[in-house]
Order: sequence, then structure tokens, then C-alpha cells
Amino acid sequence: MQAQGKRRSNPILSVLRLLIAGSAAGVLAAAVALPAVGGVGMSTKTAVEGLNLKPEELDEPPLPERTELYDADGNKIAQFYFENRESVTLDKVAPIMREALIAIEDFRFYQHGPIDVEGTARALMKNLTSGGVTQGGSSITQQYVKQVLVNKAETPEEQAAAIAPTISRKLTELRYAMAIEEKYTKDQILEKYLNIAYFGAGAHGIQAAAKRFFDKPASKLNLTEAATLAGAVQNPARTDPNVSAESRQRLLERRNIVLDRMAELGKITPQEAAKAKKKKLGFKDVKAPGGCEASKYPYFCLYVQYEILNNEDFGKNREERRKLLQRGGLQIKTTLDPKMQAAAEKAIRKYVSPKDKPVASQAMVVPGTGEIKAMAASRKFGRSKKKNEMSYNIVADAAHGGGHGFQQGSTAKVYTLAAALEEGLKYGDGFPSPAGYKARGYSTFKNCKGQNVGDPSHTVRNSSEGGGGFKTLETGTWGSVNTFFMRLQEKVGLCDVVKMAKKLGVKRADGQKLSEVETFTLGVNEVDPVTIASSYAVFASRGKYCKPLAITEIKDRNGKVKQYKPKCNQVLEEEVADAVSGILSGVFTKGTMTEVGGIGRDAAGKTGTTDNYMSAWFSGYTPNLASAVSLGDPRGTSAHKLIGVTIGGRYYPYVYGSSISGRIWKDSMIQALKGIEPAEFKPVDKSRFGGCTDHCAPKPKKKKKDDDGGNPFDFFDRDQFGDGPQDRGDRGRGGWGDNDRGRGRAGDNGPPFTMPDGRR
Repeated sequence: MQAQGKRRSNPILSVLRLLIAGSAAGVLAAAVALPAVGGVGMSTKTAVEGLNLKPEELDEPPLPERTELYDADGNKIAQFYFENRESVTLDKVAPIMREALIAIEDFRFYQHGPIDVEGTARALMKNLTSGGVTQGGSSITQQYVKQVLVNKAETPEEQAAAIAPTISRKLTELRYAMAIEEKYTKDQILEKYLNIAYFGAGAHGIQAAAKRFFDKPASKLNLTEAATLAGAVQNPARTDPNVSAESRQRLLERRNIVLDRMAELGKITPQEAAKAKKKKLGFKDVKAPGGCEASKYPYFCLYVQYEILNNEDFGKNREERRKLLQRGGLQIKTTLDPKMQAAAEKAIRKYVSPKDKPVASQAMVVPGTGEIKAMAASRKFGRSKKKNEMSYNIVADAAHGGGHGFQQGSTAKVYTLAAALEEGLKYGDGFPSPAGYKARGYSTFKNCKGQNVGDPSHTVRNSSEGGGGFKTLETGTWGSVNTFFMRLQEKVGLCDVVKMAKKLGVKRADGQKLSEVETFTLGVNEVDPVTIASSYAVFASRGKYCKPLAITEIKDRNGKVKQYKPKCNQVLEEEVADAVSGILSGVFTKGTMTEVGGIGRDAAGKTGTTDNYMSAWFSGYTPNLASAVSLGDPRGTSAHKLIGVTIGGRYYPYVYGSSISGRIWKDSMIQALKGIEPAEFKPVDKSRFGGCTDHCAPKPKKKKKDDDGGNPFDFFDRDQFGDGPQDRGDRGRGGWGDNDRGRGRAGDNGPPFTMPDGRR
């Protein structure tokens, strides 16, 4: 009978103690306790049974995988990741890479079970005699278990527990390893380890490491490269080549140790090892760009990113959705059309410089589907003020990473026009439109709550020089006459105009409720190009509103595919939408875009310039494509108006809707629609919308035979030009109104149009 304390120690416990002991004395003591493992008559199985260890199932959550975004043509445009990882199957890893890793980490991997007592003892003695750690002590299976536990850890405390130097942690690790060995083949375990291991330089998994270190896939690694990566896994923090020259030298030394070990095991010849050791490290430092700032299309990328973060279809809360985006390994196919995107970017660059403080931004949307085909801006995306970069998505609303937007100006007048046509007014209906308009009383305008919002003390003006005469739905729209639209809104009812705008998808960029005020029709609400392009697309699609769509398909890490279809509703009668298009088509030939002209196919649109030139817009469409362009200074439009400014190297005394935004729209649409068969608008139902009701223009007075037209304006076609050249917009308070002009005063179009009496 053995005396207490003299019983034979279990080899497994001896190994565990040695693995945990940090001192040379501890290593030596444990090594002495293992004089001849193979000769004590105790196998690994016997040793494990002596500890009464049972396999314990290991929870293996999916590894964090990077999510990739693709354009409509299948080109990768961005990626998101928490860890830069791209898992691959074992057959996609070069055989020499597998040999190198097994040689240095666990050379008896295919011969032993969850723990290799013999191999560990040999490694311990080798490390002791070499004066350093040259061979691994834990099996690859154990290392995989440890990596899984570290990856599962959500807090620093959990991470510390996953690597705690305790016997109990090691025994738990062994129980998990036993279950893993029962669950998977050796090849499957090796594959899992290669994909979970961290190699340094931000590279998780062998594929990301091969690309990061050597700019090639794991399947193409050669001997020297494989030995380098096999050497990196032991202590990637110390051998990270991206940190310093010293760490690169340590990695080089570690690589050579791997080569020597491979030669010792007969995996390569001594000559091959010597030749490989003469080579330089060869680290190419190929960074893996992540996030929208690294994308070629950052504004569109941001839209997609926030679409996922805000959508409950992708997770019950924002944090869960963020994890899915960064770790889910999704492949997201988007609506972005690279040709249309290039057309928008080129047109913007032509007129606005990235160095300019005012920013031009544009969105293109497909009528009938809502697919966003392009999102571009004049400034580059980034956080450098020195480089004049933008750090938010100026093309979109706040819900998609944007800001507060710019006042819409006269592009909002189309909602009043649509409401009037829906309620039965005809093309020939109209009102006298003098120089100024005042509400008759506080109850003249009521918001949708029935509250009075009229302000009889406030005057909305067209021009400082005089009145605009009688305007119809056509001529009032072509000339963008403020007082006419105030009268039209009064006739239709403010709430009906607001409801029409909402039906067409209009909302404020900042997410607040639309301001239902007297001057709603003049565009007082701040909006974004995606929203406005989508609202105009309703007319192009004959009354169908489609929610803006950026994602068409998502494939998850398991290959499951989910399609995302357009979400559309018929919100306007087809004939009413056609009637709106019929009038807006005249803007290019008889209105504020006359000087700029059309695009050679059926098109309709509206300029928009806010009071005091705070921002300038153009929104328009063809049956194939809708687009909106905004221009404003994000530093604050009230303090930084578009007056006396140099934009794109060109000086503008005043910037109108047609000056820059209209030209960007024209150039970009011509290029974007190249190769697309022109479609035509449906003819307007003249039996319904032709003529006038009880708001017809007064019959002209008969002239006396001797009347020589003494009034210098008698020969001027006001019905064609509206307030045209002399329209200066709303001079009233509140920064409301529109300054759109007729032809002859479009910013850079030469000298101002001179009136017959010499005024400009």
C-alpha cells in the first residue's frame, strides 16, 4: 500500500501543469515527472479515463465573416467586417500550407486524439533545451477550442476567462476537444482551425492572411510564404509585420524555425529549407478596405448600410443588425448602375469642384420600381476638413446617414399643380398674378388639423418691378410664378396640397413632420435628392409611388437567398399624372429651362430656387428615369447664399435652378440614358384637362385703331415667360419662395435680358 502523497501522478495533469507553469523551474519539474511517457504503460486514453473526463459539447457560433456589397452588374463596391475573414474549404488551401502548420503546431495531428501526451512531452523538453518556445504544446484541436471560446466572449471578463492559466480551464478545454474529435474528421478540424486562427496584421483566417501578407489566395501560397504564416499563428501580437521592423524580424526568425522543423520531419529537404531561408520576408501589406469611406461609391454605400441598420427585417434591435452587417458574411446585391453613377459624377464634376463650399448632389431613381441607380455628390466623402470632405450622406435623409437637407424651393409647386388637376381644374384655368400676394385673412390657409396658418401681414412677391398678369396652370408653372401658386394653393386648399405631397412620398430630410405653413407650395421644407427624385418618379410611372429601393438580393453565409421586390402603390390617377407631365414638359421649351434645353427625348421637370438664393434645385424625369439635383452650402444656407459665388471656377452673381442644377441634370441624364430605347409620355386627355372651367382667362380688350401699344410691355409675351427675367422671388420674411427665372438669366448665360424699357 502506497503512502499518502506517493501515488503515481497522472500524465495528463503533469502536462497541464507544465503548460501552465511559466518558469523554467516549473518546466523542468514537470518534465522530470514524465520520464518516459511511452514506457509507463499509460496511454492517453487511460490517462483521460483516470481523470474521469467526459466529452462536453462545444457551442460553435458562426465565425465573424465580412459582408460584401455588389452593384447591379455584380461588381464588388464595398465590404464591412468586424474581423477581416473570408472562410475557405480545405481544398482551397495550398497543401504546403497545411504541412507547414501541422509541422510546427502539432506534427502528430493525424495520429493522436484530443490531446497528444507524447508529442506534448517531447515539445516541452525541446522548448526547455532550446531556451525558447519552438514547438507547440497544445494540439490543433485544443487550439481550435480555445479560439472558439475567445471568439464567443462578448466582454473583457469573458475573454480573460477564455485564456485563464488555470487547471480547471485546461480541463474544460480538453472536454470540449474530446467532443470535437468525436464530431468532426481531422480534415474538418484542420479546416476550422485555419479559418479561425489569427495571423496578425488584422487578418483572421488563412485566406485573409494570404491576401494581406502576400496579395494572393491561400491556394497559391509557396513554401516560404506558408512557413511565414505557420510561424505567425503562435504569437501574432509579437510577430505582426505591420507593427515595426522588430516585429518583422521576429516573424522572419519564426519562419526559419518552421522551415527547419519541416526539414527535420522530412516534409522538405534541407536544401529546400536553406534556399527558402535566404529569401526576404516578402510582406506586401495589402490592406483590406472596410466601411463606406473606402468604397468607390460612399454615398450609396451609406444608404445601404443604414437601410440594414434601420430595418427590423435584419434584426430585432440596432446592435443585432450591426453585428449581422459586420459579421454575417452576407452578399448584398444592390440597385446601383455603374454607368448611370458615372454619368452623374461626370456631370457634377463639370460644374462643381470638390473644393467648392457649396455642394451639388444627385440621385437617380427608376419610375415604377423605386430602384436607386445613382447617388453622387461634388465633395468626396471623409472626415478631413482640410480636404473639404463630407462626413455624412448629403444625397439622402437623416435616416440613411444624411443631414437636414436643403429647402426644396419651386420644385414643390408640382404638388399643388397635381392636387389642382386631381380636383378638376384644367390647363386653361388660372388667376391674376400680381407682383405681391397677401392672404385675405388668418383663416385663408388651414393646416390638416384645421388650424389657421394664414398670415395676412406677409407679402409673397414675384418681382420688385411689377405684376405678372393672368396666369394659367401652364404659364404659371412654366414661369414658376409665386403669386399664381399661392392663389392656386388657396383654391385647392393647403391640406390637400400637403396630402398630395405625402402621397408622393415627400418627407423632411431631418425626419420631422412637414411644416404645413402658408408658403408650403413655395418649398419651405428641407428635403433630399432621393426623396424628391422618388416623388417626381410618380408622374413618370403614371401615378405609381415606389419606396426607394437599394437592395435587391441578400445571400447569407449558408447560401440562402432572399429577394427584395419593389414596394409600390397607385397613389394618383394615371390621367392626372399624364396631365402633370404634359405641363412640366413645357418647362424645357417655354419656361425656366428654355435656355438650357431638353435632352432629345420626352422629358419633364421643374426648377427650384429658394428665396434669397439659399439653394437651387432641378428635378425631372423621362418615362425611364427620374433624377433630382440639389445645390447648397452645408455650412448654412442663410449665412452662405448662392449670391456672388464662384462655383466650378465660374463666377455667378446669382445661382438659379437652371444655372447649375439644371445643367447637371441635363448632362447626366443624356449620358445615363444612352443605349436605352426612348419612351414617350402618354398623351394628355384633352377632353378632361383641355380648356378651362370657371377660372378662364379674361378676354383681351379690343384695341383702338390708333393704339400704338404705348405700354412698352404690350408686345412682351407674358403668358410664355411669366415673370421671366424680372422674377426675383419671395422678398417677404421667413426665407421662403422661389427665384426661378425665364430664359436669359440662367446664371452663366451671358448678360441679363434687357426689357423693352431698359430695365433688367
